[in-house]
Amino acid sequence: MRKSLIALALLSLTGCANVPELRMPKFDLPAAWKQAQAPAATEAARPLASDWWKAYGDARLDALVDEALTHNADLRLAAARIEEARASLGLARASQAVQAQATADVNRERRTQVGAMPASGNPANNTYQVQVQAAYELDLWGRYREASNAARAQLLASEYGREVVRISLAGGVAQGYFALRALDAQLALVAQTRENRLAAVELQKQRLNAGVSSELELRQAEAELAALDASRAQLTQAVQQQELALAVLVGRNPRGLMEDGIARGSALQALGEPPAIPVGLPSDLLARRPDLRQAEQNLLATHARIKEAKAALYPDLTLTAYLGSESKALSDLFSGPAAIWGLGAGLVQTLLNGNRTEEELKARDARQTQALIAYEQAVRQAFREVLDALVAHRQARELAEAEGRRAEALHGALELADLRYRNGLTNYLTVLDAQRNALQAELNRIEARRAQLSASADLAKALGGGWQATTATP
Repeated sequence: MRKSLIALALLSLTGCANVPELRMPKFDLPAAWKQAQAPAATEAARPLASDWWKAYGDARLDALVDEALTHNADLRLAAARIEEARASLGLARASQAVQAQATADVNRERRTQVGAMPASGNPANNTYQVQVQAAYELDLWGRYREASNAARAQLLASEYGREVVRISLAGGVAQGYFALRALDAQLALVAQTRENRLAAVELQKQRLNAGVSSELELRQAEAELAALDASRAQLTQAVQQQELALAVLVGRNPRGLMEDGIARGSALQALGEPPAIPVGLPSDLLARRPDLRQAEQNLLATHARIKEAKAALYPDLTLTAYLGSESKALSDLFSGPAAIWGLGAGLVQTLLNGNRTEEELKARDARQTQALIAYEQAVRQAFREVLDALVAHRQARELAEAEGRRAEALHGALELADLRYRNGLTNYLTVLDAQRNALQAELNRIEARRAQLSASADLAKALGGGWQATTATP
């Protein structure tokens, strides 16, 4: 037995050497993100943590995100997957423990009295037996150890997967809230403009009655009022649809979808912003992204599964033992002479199974290759998302500033056009064009502000939950 175990140990060392250690891919990363911008010299930078959405300073938004993190179905599914992975890890660890069971048997049998070996005396007998059995399989080749490693990696991957859902969910709620506040602002603007257009219609009626203007100008003013009514109806519908989408996203029940509205907080222009991105923001900040960690753990799990399959090529050595008592009479069951016990060792080696084990090893090796490619793709996709988010964040800020200047200029043009019309220097169509341009510019400014806030949320998501800025020095 000793020689056999030594031979098996040498065989295991030789076989395990055929599984190379996993080498994680190395990427040529830039030192820092080029698109990062330095914060203003007088601005105190604020860190963003896992609750990065609180940087916008809106308690209503914070409450919506908290509600989503509690009730959203996707997040609850991710939590259930974690519990499943944790149970799988427990099962893998249980395979390495001693297995024991207790049995108690009562039998009554009758032997023949006329056969080749007839029973003497009473042919019917009772048999009572109580026994405890234990078995333990030696993990000589590390099969159960690697199964535990794979299950542990899958558990970590599930936890990172939940964090992926969490960040994405928080970002979706924030962007949905920004869209709702933008629609609110546009609806309020249209309602305010409609009051001005309604006054313009009344003014044109008075001018027509006084004979200082034509019916054409009145009909043009009425057409503009009708256009605003149409825009108000469309915006009202969009607001209701956006409220419903947010309610579904945060996980409200059907009754809540119908009866509970979405509470508003700060106005769109009053919402805060995350700190400016500092120059020299390191590119390895991306390593904290949970999707990359999830892909890494999936890769480690597939490598452990290869080692587990490799260990299945070698013999299984199981130690068994039992201890109990057996007697014909129940009163003698626990007496000394009734004691029974046994020890044993079993060695099992698969000789032929149609190359099933070898094919399983090939399949798991192919899965590792897939996981490696998926990890590389995840890194590249992460860099693309961050670069896209950085560009969008910078351009959204510039767009918002440009739309603000444009709106101010068109408001000035409207005042001049109205003044010229009142002095008889231009026709009413010029005023209508100036009004349309000024209204559209205001709508564009609101949309640009929404895009700016959404871009900052996208950047926080792309960086795995924000960034740490440092206070600039003058």
